[in-house]
Amino acid sequence: MPPPILSFEDLGLVQGEGWLFRHLDVHVGPRDRLALIGRNGAGKTTLLKCLAGLIETDEGKRTVVPGKKIVMLEQDPPMAGHRTLADWVLSGEAAPQPHEAAAIADQLGIDLSRETATASGGERRRAAIARALAQDPDLLFLDEPTNHLDLAAIDWLESWLNRFSGAFIVISHDRTFLTRLTKSCLWLDRGQIRRAEVGFGGFEAWTERVYAEEQRAAEKLDAKLAIELHWLQRGVTARRRRNQGRLAKLGEMRAARAAMIGGPGVSKLGLARDDTKTKTVIDAEGVWKSFPGSFALSEVEGRGDERASTSLSTNEPQDLDTEQSAQERASTSLSTNEVEAVRPERSAEARSRRALNTDETGGGAGRRTIIRDFTLRVQRGDRIGIVGANGAGKTTLLKLLTGELQPDEGKVTLAKTLSGIVIDQQRKLMAPDKRVRDVLADGGDWIEVRGTKKHIKGYLKEFLFSPELTEAPVGSLSGGERSRLLLAREFARASNLLVLDEPTNDLDLETLDLLQEVIADYEGTVLIVSHDRDFLDRTVTVTLGLDGSGKVDVVAGGYEDWAKRRSSPGRGGGSRAAADGGGAPPATKARAASPLHQPSAGPPPRAGEDRRKLSYKDQRDLDRLPGEIERIEREIAADEAALADPDLYTRDPKRFAALMASIERKRAEKEAAELRWLEVAEMAEGLD
Repeated sequence: MPPPILSFEDLGLVQGEGWLFRHLDVHVGPRDRLALIGRNGAGKTTLLKCLAGLIETDEGKRTVVPGKKIVMLEQDPPMAGHRTLADWVLSGEAAPQPHEAAAIADQLGIDLSRETATASGGERRRAAIARALAQDPDLLFLDEPTNHLDLAAIDWLESWLNRFSGAFIVISHDRTFLTRLTKSCLWLDRGQIRRAEVGFGGFEAWTERVYAEEQRAAEKLDAKLAIELHWLQRGVTARRRRNQGRLAKLGEMRAARAAMIGGPGVSKLGLARDDTKTKTVIDAEGVWKSFPGSFALSEVEGRGDERASTSLSTNEPQDLDTEQSAQERASTSLSTNEVEAVRPERSAEARSRRALNTDETGGGAGRRTIIRDFTLRVQRGDRIGIVGANGAGKTTLLKLLTGELQPDEGKVTLAKTLSGIVIDQQRKLMAPDKRVRDVLADGGDWIEVRGTKKHIKGYLKEFLFSPELTEAPVGSLSGGERSRLLLAREFARASNLLVLDEPTNDLDLETLDLLQEVIADYEGTVLIVSHDRDFLDRTVTVTLGLDGSGKVDVVAGGYEDWAKRRSSPGRGGGSRAAADGGGAPPATKARAASPLHQPSAGPPPRAGEDRRKLSYKDQRDLDRLPGEIERIEREIAADEAALADPDLYTRDPKRFAALMASIERKRAEKEAAELRWLEVAEMAEGLD
């Protein structure tokens, strides 16, 4: 085993009145791929900053191999004082070479001339990634790197990290991202650090063994209560097992929905004939929406720093059809339990106007079509996921479905009794000087949760908070804890429509489990915009996929079901490319090899390279290894999935040991294949 490039021995840090952590030993090897996992508030980001040398610790010795460069990608790096993103990217002693930063920014599809004051969260995140990666690090610290990124950018980042020859430690709520990339786990738990040589796919099985061992030891020491207060009382194991049952139920709901959907390419959902009128809550028919070509879509999609909550998020739930006229409401005959679809009258004049204004690609003469001939009937209890590249029109579609935006053509009919809440990706609605008690109960001891009074301390425990936090100021909470507090506040309100815009940002894995549970138990309808593939697979019954051309795919199931539809025969590569590309400019360097248009779980072959002078063996390896790497990754994923069985270790320890050995062997094979592929790819590039 090669010596570590970074070591921190006996690390200790005081925070507030006590030790946040103490006596930690962390060692990072030159090719480590580490997931740093822990609950919100455990100190993950703080630990990462200590390792990076950005925070001075109270105890411990930090050692870095001379000449090794360590770079940290922070969640929200300060950009104040810099006029443009380029000014910030190229500032400071650690600034990357301008051409390196420009090449990566080009692949990420980010215009670095954008002013920092008006840049969205996604643009700021891409600029930060470009700065970090362009510095040619030996060790990368990544703090929630997928926040604010769309699926195409996440695919690109995964591909880059797969090819990265250095080491990295990553904090992320994105289970799919972690499963695909990590080979080892660091678990920050109650002020202590544990390490397991297993990727994130085997993390839960490992932690279950730790819990079981602690419980047995506690029983022997008559100290069971101390453990229960930390973990068992919060039902971590029980929640995971309940979620397995909910996943089975979700599968049944998807099967029922699939029976209502026509063949591929048909976006209209049919309905069973029984009690149709008692179930429909949103009925969209033949909806078109376009904007002037010079109009920045971000003005509609909403910039991260500017987006305001809609009227749905007010304390008093409001009727969603307020923008309809009295005549329209009367004509649709909507009552408490009754919705009638209204097919729009399309005049010859309207058809002619669209024919004149729309070109073959749907852009139009001076206009861009965002939503094209979209039809959907949403039933009570549906969980709808909306996915697509940034700028594809996700927020536009969400606003059309909730009545905040009116279509150019077609009709969106909303049930008169529909009342909802919006939880968007901004967590700035809570003043930092307010106490947790003020946020939840206006300073009182009781909170009304959907018509039932609960004591604030008991309600806090339901959202994994310690009851002692009632007096804590919001400003003292971590970003993830503030997100969880916002969820607790919003879920207490009575509603029958829940709109979630990137709800998983900043949440730890336990809170994600809790959020999945709350959504599964929610009696109303849920609309979710998210880039978190695993979260969508675990929660939604129908996925609406936007490819940027205005077309909306309607697929029963989650993200993986939509991805399979896009890559199915007859769909062609264009739909996938459009969905992932989102209009990003092509890469300008052949060596960058993984543009946003081309999602990949492993190193992709470089298109357009001159391979004629490679030897037969080199050419064969260049062509063969990407498929070989993908095969090994699938085998590793299958082994890690088998390890996820919480009872495997006690039931069949030999099989458990065999799986662990198999994973280690296959990882070594994968690493050797990746290094060989990089070698021949560089040879091929040199022939240009």
